[in-house]
Amino acid sequence: MTFIVALKKTPHGLLVVVTDKNAIGCVFKEKGLQLDLSKEFYKGEEMSKEETIELINKARHLHLTGGKAVDLGVEIGLVHPSRILHVGKMVHAEVMVES
Repeated sequence: MTFIVALKKTPHGLLVVVTDKNAIGCVFKEKGLQLDLSKEFYKGEEMSKEETIELINKARHLHLTGGKAVDLGVEIGLVHPSRILHVGKMVHAEVMVES
């Protein structure tokens, strides 16, 4: 399993953006919400599950987009299923990691 992972340095710490590979370039809309996965924000490097988890463990903030990415967040205990956002046929979760 691989993901597209982008790293963003912010004034508040490292933001790790994890996206399902097949979702990059797509746009999802529903009820005034939009996920535009064609934007530069989501573009990154392809990484294995292990590499992705290693970076997640260094993150202050996470953006997880796509079923596999969000499932990974649930699997490692950072995303509660009730906090998953559905936009069209896409799922998304954002996490602020306690320091």
